[in-house]
Amino acid sequence: MRRFQEIVPRKAVLWKAALYALRAGLACAPALAQADPVADFYRGKQISFVHSGGEGGGYATYAQTFAPYLAKHIPGNPRAVVQSMPGAGGVRLMQQISTAAPRDGTYIGLVQSGVSFAPLLETTSAKIEPQRVNWIGAMSRVAAVCAAWHTSGIATWRDLMTKPFIVGSSGAGSLTESQPALLNKLYGTKIKIVTGYQGAHDIYLAMERGELQGRCGSGVPSLEISRPGWVASGKVNIPIQFAYERSNLLPDVPTAFELAGDERTRTVMKLVLAPVEMNRPLLTTPDVPPERIAALRKAFHDAIVDPDFLSDAKRSRLEIEENTGERVARIIADAYAMPPEVVRVAREAMSGAGDN
Repeated sequence: MRRFQEIVPRKAVLWKAALYALRAGLACAPALAQADPVADFYRGKQISFVHSGGEGGGYATYAQTFAPYLAKHIPGNPRAVVQSMPGAGGVRLMQQISTAAPRDGTYIGLVQSGVSFAPLLETTSAKIEPQRVNWIGAMSRVAAVCAAWHTSGIATWRDLMTKPFIVGSSGAGSLTESQPALLNKLYGTKIKIVTGYQGAHDIYLAMERGELQGRCGSGVPSLEISRPGWVASGKVNIPIQFAYERSNLLPDVPTAFELAGDERTRTVMKLVLAPVEMNRPLLTTPDVPPERIAALRKAFHDAIVDPDFLSDAKRSRLEIEENTGERVARIIADAYAMPPEVVRVAREAMSGAGDN
């Protein structure tokens, strides 16, 4: 009898403990359901993934290849819809992101890196705010080049210094306009810049028609996406690349930095070449909650190292070299903190380019 009396209280204690644990679990259930507010926000939503290039160009290929992987790695697995908003070398899309797009993390842009410096260099009067938007990351660090059609007579840097060269531009603020303008002002080249083209595809068509002789502002991988075989077959020549150091893809082509003849020009080039370090950047609007920005930056990293994405990127001949959103933001902040004299010289060198 005594043994029975000892066992019963022990069972009662165990049952009471189990009841308390059940009640505690039920009390925590609502908290657990709210444990990931970012996933709760994105679940079932659609993300607008908007690029600033024309259809059929390098930006379109990067966007269409990367967007599904970014969505896959965002908590809540939203659906990404790729759209195109070309115009003024990315200024139109940057203006949309700065002023009109939803400020909740559902609108993501892929823009030309040069447009981030347009207000600083006064190459546009549009309302864009590169220091207020939220930078998610950049997809590559490929040096931009000038590509000259094989019948243009332009094959080397010496040719650029001695012969006229007609290139197309998608507008003020774009590398297609600012880089050749800079070569004219600081180096003495004889490049005529014709504006008004929608994007790389339109300019390449004009080169094929004989309307233009070339284009500046894209890297070789982007050129190869739009026009496979042009470089290898000699359809175009590459006389100059915009970089600090020569690319492994172009070991025999001089860089704008090494061709700078004095310290003043080299200092200006440090500012001008900043976009090279943040090529093909992704961004979203101002005022997005910090936890969503952190989630988007993590999703960007997870997507860009995803083996399936890298396989797709290789198949599409995309050049991939990750740069974090934090570093992109720092590159831009450093540029806007440059001494006024350096900014003034760079601004003068890159302005007044259209139809000259």
